[in-house]
Amino acid sequence: MSDSAKDPAKLRSARWFAPDDLRSFGHRSRLKGMGFDDADFREKPVIGILNTWSDLNTCHSHFKERVDEIRRGIFQAGGFPVEIPVLSLGEMLMKPTTMFYRNLLSMETEEVLRCHPLDAAILMGGCDKTVPAMLMGAISADLPVIFFPAGPMLKGNWRNVTLGSGSDAWKYWNERCAGNLCDRDWWEIENCIARSAGTCMTMGTASTMAAAAEALGMTLPGASSVPAVLAEHSRLAVATGRHAVSLAWEGPCPSQIVTRESIENAVRTVLALGGSTNAIVHLIAIAGRAGITLSLDRFDELSAQTPLLANLRPSGEYLMEDFYHAGGLRAFLAQLLPLLHGDCLTINRCSLAAQVRGAEVIDRAVIRTLDAPLRGDAGTYVLRGNLAPDGCVIKAIAAEPRLLKHLGPAVVFDSYSEMKSKIDDPNLDVTPESVLVLRSAGPLGGPGMPEWGMLPIPRKLLEAGVRDMVRISDARMSGTSYGACVLHVSPESWAGGPLALVENGDLIELDVFARRLRWHVAEDEAEQRRQRYQRPIARFERGYGKLYEAHIQQADQGCDFDFLRGRTLRLEPEIH
Repeated sequence: MSDSAKDPAKLRSARWFAPDDLRSFGHRSRLKGMGFDDADFREKPVIGILNTWSDLNTCHSHFKERVDEIRRGIFQAGGFPVEIPVLSLGEMLMKPTTMFYRNLLSMETEEVLRCHPLDAAILMGGCDKTVPAMLMGAISADLPVIFFPAGPMLKGNWRNVTLGSGSDAWKYWNERCAGNLCDRDWWEIENCIARSAGTCMTMGTASTMAAAAEALGMTLPGASSVPAVLAEHSRLAVATGRHAVSLAWEGPCPSQIVTRESIENAVRTVLALGGSTNAIVHLIAIAGRAGITLSLDRFDELSAQTPLLANLRPSGEYLMEDFYHAGGLRAFLAQLLPLLHGDCLTINRCSLAAQVRGAEVIDRAVIRTLDAPLRGDAGTYVLRGNLAPDGCVIKAIAAEPRLLKHLGPAVVFDSYSEMKSKIDDPNLDVTPESVLVLRSAGPLGGPGMPEWGMLPIPRKLLEAGVRDMVRISDARMSGTSYGACVLHVSPESWAGGPLALVENGDLIELDVFARRLRWHVAEDEAEQRRQRYQRPIARFERGYGKLYEAHIQQADQGCDFDFLRGRTLRLEPEIH
């Protein structure tokens, strides 16, 4: 855009600062009270920097430096940067789960964008739920935004072993419980598995959702793959700041980018990466904010049609640092492009196809091609049956193949605390053929649908050499997790779903390739149990928890609040 076409009077922020009236006098004078003057904010785009930094969010611990680099880019391009702290969702330290607060951050993002004199904004996130939350809020507000991913941490190293966060924590904990790992080794692993700032370096939820954001067209090209502590990440921050200024003048807005086709690009990208099952819930919610219905069945259809191209843990061999050096997401998308809607618009005001053109795969052991995939489908399946009438999911590529068709008796835990207290009891009536069942772990039951779905293997079975079992719950599991874990059972037990009626010893049949999860109980017996079932009472009497309980939707609907779904006209605040 030429300088002559950049009319400051058309900037959204001009509604606050340009008029010669008492209210605008107050707006300008308060900025001047902070040391700014007319040259800072008059006739320049105001660029909001929504920063999710926190001392209790490891993934974002480098954001103090990155926000200054983003400011530099905004200044270089002639904008006025304003940093606005928003809720930081740190996966490791927030309880019961950051998923409980995802919608709260989405609402804050929407309202912060709407109520301030912003012409465009940068969304600084990365840790699992920050990505979907900020995208959901931005779609609802529909101001020009660009997402800046935190980036993965560097690979962990222990002696001569490369460690991946999450995945190797589960693995070595099992070995310790089995008596195969001493306390000293466990302590050493604790000290070196998280090597730097940044998100998990496996293809966990954070990297999965960052890749989804890029495939949607909401980041600079290649942004989702850059490790958090490299100089390239600092340069990405500066470039993101510069580009945000151009968005203020020229757009586009999320409503022009987030379409049914771009959502399907994100879904295919997640599937071909072997990404986290959490992305299913988040992408359904993101689509819902844009007024698009994305069903579990569509996920299953796309999974069957999409080959697995990324050899990344927990279902593969390599880590995100390797993926970056192998060419990153641009090179990956260039391989996947024949299966994508390449004409989708991105924030770079070009098509997705143009954005990845010329990207080269450096290491084909990490990033495969369509004619030589790791497997012909993505390996994520949607199951249905009388135990999950509205669906559930399993990441079959992360499970032992022998368990993908299985019949076994249920061992039921009514809550996570009960499971934790009983799972290692030597007298627990459990065998390798048992099906571990956890309930009260869904959107309402958790609350927040915590990442409890990778139920621990009982210690006595670990000692006998067992490393995987069929496990069923209405919970989620970490994207770094693995195993034959059936997740997101819907409707959840807390809402009276069939999972609430299962008893110890009931036979449960899993047949992944038939897309079936069947509870072997007679209909009259099930009905008698249903008549005896008493739904739990509400646990919140006030505040956000009360709002959450009243409006949260089930997993197959994306766990958004019912009143936030759908695209509406942007509501601009009245300036008075």
